[in-house]
Amino acid sequence: MKKTIAAILFTILAGEGLTLLAQQKSLSSSLNIAAFPQVGQNAQQQSKDESACYDWAVKNTGTDPFELQKQAQAQQQQTAQATAQAQAAGEGQGVKTAAKGAAGGALIGAVAGDTGTGAAVGAAVGAVAGRRKKKQAEAQAEQVQAQGAQAQQATAAQMTSFKKAFCACMEGKKYIAKY
Repeated sequence: MKKTIAAILFTILAGEGLTLLAQQKSLSSSLNIAAFPQVGQNAQQQSKDESACYDWAVKNTGTDPFELQKQAQAQQQQTAQATAQAQAAGEGQGVKTAAKGAAGGALIGAVAGDTGTGAAVGAAVGAVAGRRKKKQAEAQAEQVQAQGAQAQQATAAQMTSFKKAFCACMEGKKYIAKY
């Protein structure tokens, strides 16, 4: 009975210990960098070394990865919004401009004496103009997406530069560091 209670207690305490370890994620692991001490540094020393290397890498690259993550999320949201706006601007343009063209053509046709023909010509001209506006909106959406992709590539390059600097610093402090 005592062994069973002791085993249960050990299981509970071990589970809580694992939970605490899982909550205490190291700086390097939050950056997706594996850092392994080569000369027996303890966890406290590794934490200090990681903090110093983080500061050094920020200073030398001009890049703070946590700010980059925020910036990347903002860029993605802006790209999505701009794309949606550009696509929405192109929706229904053919019908809208055809209706406007028909109304304008009917007015001109009424003055000229043939309302039906004027409306038909106006509708055709309006439909063509609407298709042109829709194509322009699609091209604008593609351009916004391309700019968003370029921004993401630049952010990824900055992050790679930071990780290289961080790993170099950690290696100087006798760790094996890989990203």
